[in-house]
Amino acid sequence: MVRAGLTAERVTIAGAELADEVGLDQVTMSQVARRLGVKDASLYTHVRSLEDLRGRIALLAADEKTIRIAEATAGRAGKDALIAFANAWREYAHKHPGRYMATQTPIQIDPELAAKAPGPRRAVELTYGMLRGYGLAEPDLTDAVRLLRSTFHGFVALEAAGGFAHKRSPQQSWIRALDALHTLLEHWPPSREGDSS
Repeated sequence: MVRAGLTAERVTIAGAELADEVGLDQVTMSQVARRLGVKDASLYTHVRSLEDLRGRIALLAADEKTIRIAEATAGRAGKDALIAFANAWREYAHKHPGRYMATQTPIQIDPELAAKAPGPRRAVELTYGMLRGYGLAEPDLTDAVRLLRSTFHGFVALEAAGGFAHKRSPQQSWIRALDALHTLLEHWPPSREGDSS
């Protein structure tokens, strides 16, 4: 049955739901068309290509993840903010694995769409804002942002792949990792700019 009122947003949501079910790399335009009950050609009125659809999924996911992080961290500072931020990140990755991967995968995104999307820009603001609470300034802010992103993404990616087979639960390791990050951020080593090592 053909669904009336097909829009780019509906196509994107259908693609995002499919990505969560089968994995981002398994999403095809044909599968999305079947999900929506339309012919493949109908989708191209709303999205230009599979890459365009993946870019739209990435922007949707960035918006969703940022909203959850903003809600979780509102009114918090220091370690409380760090834990709330990290837990919201991890929970989103667990609940929406395909969408999450779209935010971590290099995708060619339409510059016009990217410029209008608040999610990526807001994510940067939230992250830098939280880290300023630790008294960090550039270039340490950027280094700390990269450390957090590497830690959070590395952990959830390994967890999703079944990479934590040890009897100690991933949750226990997650808690300790956040404790360690907090301690590091509170005692951030002085910058060695100009040191070539």
